[in-house]
Amino acid sequence: MSVIRLNKVPSDIDIAQAADVRPISEIAARYGIDENYLEHYGKDKAKVKLEFLKEVKAPARRAKYIDVTAITPTPLGEGKTTTTVGLAEGFGRIGKKAVATIRQPSMGPTFGIKGGAAGGGYSQIVPMADFNLHLTGDIHAVSAAHNLCATALDARMYHEGRWSDAYFQKLGLKKLNIDPYNVQWRRVLDMNDRSLRKIMVGMGGQENGPLRETGFDISVASEVMAILALSTSLGDLRRRLGRIVVALDKSGKAVTTEDLQVAGAMTILMKDALKPNILQTLEEQLAFVHAGPFANIAHGNSSILADMIATNVADYVVTESGFGSDMGFEKFVDIKCRSSGMMPDAVVIVATVRALKMHGGGPKVTPGKPLSSAYTQENLELLKNGLANLQAHLAIVQKFGLPAVVAINNFPTDSRAEHEMIREAALQAGAADAVVANNWALGGEGAAELASAVDKAANLPSNPKFLYPTEMPIKEKIEMIATQVYGAASVSYAPAADEAIAKYTELGYGDLPICMAKTQYSLSHDPALKGAPKGYDFPVNDLRLAAGAGFIYPLSGEINTMPGLPSAPGYMGMDIDTETGMIKGLS
Repeated sequence: MSVIRLNKVPSDIDIAQAADVRPISEIAARYGIDENYLEHYGKDKAKVKLEFLKEVKAPARRAKYIDVTAITPTPLGEGKTTTTVGLAEGFGRIGKKAVATIRQPSMGPTFGIKGGAAGGGYSQIVPMADFNLHLTGDIHAVSAAHNLCATALDARMYHEGRWSDAYFQKLGLKKLNIDPYNVQWRRVLDMNDRSLRKIMVGMGGQENGPLRETGFDISVASEVMAILALSTSLGDLRRRLGRIVVALDKSGKAVTTEDLQVAGAMTILMKDALKPNILQTLEEQLAFVHAGPFANIAHGNSSILADMIATNVADYVVTESGFGSDMGFEKFVDIKCRSSGMMPDAVVIVATVRALKMHGGGPKVTPGKPLSSAYTQENLELLKNGLANLQAHLAIVQKFGLPAVVAINNFPTDSRAEHEMIREAALQAGAADAVVANNWALGGEGAAELASAVDKAANLPSNPKFLYPTEMPIKEKIEMIATQVYGAASVSYAPAADEAIAKYTELGYGDLPICMAKTQYSLSHDPALKGAPKGYDFPVNDLRLAAGAGFIYPLSGEINTMPGLPSAPGYMGMDIDTETGMIKGLS
């Protein structure tokens, strides 16, 4: 193994920087990916050329496909990525060749409140600093392609306001008559900058274009990022980018990037980003880190292309979907799997004593503040009250016809009695198994039992299915998700939502899947409703169209697509040793 065990209680960055990272070509070769298919970014990370899928014969039996999801998390996160990486390492310990496929993190949360997202302890992906920062520049490519489109849109409105129809005909162009009050395309930046949420553009006179209100989203919330994750080839990427609707014209018809004639240039900026990135776990399993769509307004899953390659080179592919099963997992099946044609063989639900106690009525959990003793001392009554949340998530997975294993992510303050209570409740609710995972402290050794349980579950008979047919009317799809997944009794629609449903149906987008935008901190739309709320009304405020990505996203509650920095951001604890280049505080 490449990891060096540290005698002290280590930080994630200590462990990552102590690792003896093998050349990525060596790791890739063990999985049958020849050097000819690699584009190197230094010795320890590379991109895999898409020719691999065309030129290398697929195995007779593809890898088993596992999705890792979770119960409704606390704001601290429950170790889903750590479990994903640890499970891949655990498969290695039981003699299975495994690959982890996860999203690339945004630098906004990295420098803001979350810190790194490479996993943790002895279950993380290395090189950790590269993983959490620029990696191979894919997020920068998304930002450039998105902002090129925004620039093209504003330029077109400016010139159409200045010149006659005859002038445009002379140029071989047709006026698009874009409605400046129906522009949907904003700009993006990969940092948490709340001051840019709402801005005015075109100020300073007519020469600077029409004056209008717009704003910035974080780069991972861009539809271009969602498209990157869902594309299955360069041709598919080009078609999807061309279908993006950026605005409506003055007659109410859609204006696309193809109309702006910018889709081809956007594809040029994205062509290298389409190739999946490979790194490795601390125990030398191959790890694909590719694409990072925002899990609130997009599907929140890593790329289809990474999974397509991974399932050709391993026994098991372990992927991760954003937030809980109500969010990332539902979208994983109904959006990602619908596009890829690959359905999972089993699902892992990550649970923690801490989160279940919160759902049982425990004190508020706030990042940066010490945890209440309710979370660090045994409290079986509080834990029992919160088990309804775990049971609800198991019921969600069962609706998709898939076996589920509960991974109890172990914390040092947990008690054996608390773990046993979770295990008994999970089995009673229909889990195939429930296992304590100790991989943060022990790496693959601490996840070997979990890997064995998932191996058994993935070979059980299953009946994977989608929640709804896409041809179902928009409202019926929304209501199916709200009542069957979130536990709502009814759905109400604001006037703006009704108008959007009518408009998108009229424009021919009514048969797209639904990608619900809501809080991740509750099964409902309201982050204050913990546990497993039932019988409430689920409000839909508005709907947005992501025609290129291929989904409609209804908005419920307040969804913020540009996070802000806290009063003590993560970057305050980060620095670099200027003599050695060693990074401090990135964990």
